[in-house]
Amino acid sequence: MKRFFSVTCLLTVSVAYYIYIPLPNTIAEPWKLMLLDATFRSAMRLGNLAHDLGLSHHIHVLNFAVNHFEMQGPESSEGVHVQDTSFSGVQVRVFESTQGEEGQLKRGVVYLHGGGWALGSARMRSYDFLCRKMAEELNAVIVSVDYRLAPKVRFPEQYDDALQASRYFLLPEVLSRFSVNPDRVAVSGDSAGGNLAAAVAQQIATDSTLSVKFKLQALIYPVLQALDFNTPSYQQNRDVPILYRSLMARFWLEYLDGDPSFIQPMLANSHTALDLNRATPGLTKLNWTRLLPPAIRRHYKPVVQARGMARIIEEVPALLDVRAAPLLAELDILRQTPRAYILTCEHDVLRDDGLMYGRRLEEADVAVTNDHYEDGFHGCMIFAFWPTYFSVGGRTVKNYIHWLDQNL
Repeated sequence: MKRFFSVTCLLTVSVAYYIYIPLPNTIAEPWKLMLLDATFRSAMRLGNLAHDLGLSHHIHVLNFAVNHFEMQGPESSEGVHVQDTSFSGVQVRVFESTQGEEGQLKRGVVYLHGGGWALGSARMRSYDFLCRKMAEELNAVIVSVDYRLAPKVRFPEQYDDALQASRYFLLPEVLSRFSVNPDRVAVSGDSAGGNLAAAVAQQIATDSTLSVKFKLQALIYPVLQALDFNTPSYQQNRDVPILYRSLMARFWLEYLDGDPSFIQPMLANSHTALDLNRATPGLTKLNWTRLLPPAIRRHYKPVVQARGMARIIEEVPALLDVRAAPLLAELDILRQTPRAYILTCEHDVLRDDGLMYGRRLEEADVAVTNDHYEDGFHGCMIFAFWPTYFSVGGRTVKNYIHWLDQNL
């Protein structure tokens, strides 16, 4: 009995030690987040083990876990017709409101899911719930794009899929088929999907061959640049789940097909050192000492290396490509993009990407609504539904849909 009690206590302490991580006291429901993060870390470690043993790519292991627990079939419900189809060869899930008066034109939203360009799917239960709710409350047609993922494809394929599906949906005959008002269509996405949404919004806005353009862009904690991994939010939240600073660098290199050995030099900003002139034009676009207000900059200082690693930019030139890093776009491009909603979270390494982009859009005379959550963390908006419900997730979804309802 004593041995059983001792073993039980030891196991309990071990599990608690594994789960517990120090978190800011202002973050939403910390113990719930710790449990979520422990699950995610376990899946990542299993993936890394399989990768190291040559059994499978670590991303494939993570996606297998996601597919096993999260996938939802295209089930229609009262008020929303759901179907899986393809738009110009790109897989999409369409949520079509069946409410409203016959002949009434609906609103439309192209939605791009997050997951570091490597994880997730439009068929995940969390995105299915979100898009279904959007269709119901907005009386809209939501096109959730199932773009291809790394490592099967790399940049610019994910971007090309998002752009191709968007261009197809914006065709007048397609909008007419779905009874969508061509003057009331938006593009939106979260995290890596926010990156794709911003890049697509720029391209669509400047494409003179299109007769229909997006009215709005709604970006949820978007990732928008990979030249500075030491902005105040990267420094402040480097070890805050569920998106750690090193993990974000790893996702970037998976997306852009870079050597994994570049992670540590990139985290030190060695790819944008003073002696690397090629990166300088990009750095001027994300000078956070100018773009961020004092309340955000606080005591943090820029991390600038005197000498860097030129090989990174040489081998991964897409780090300077605006299709991958929309924050680097010129003002004359930004000026043509639609009104923006940008959701940011205090406890998120990507907080400052969104804030800097909002500031640059404002400098280009684009109207911007910034919706900031002091208790929010990266990914919280998809944790607004059972079984991973967070109160801050519920608030973000409510306010996001309300803004669309008021502006679309």
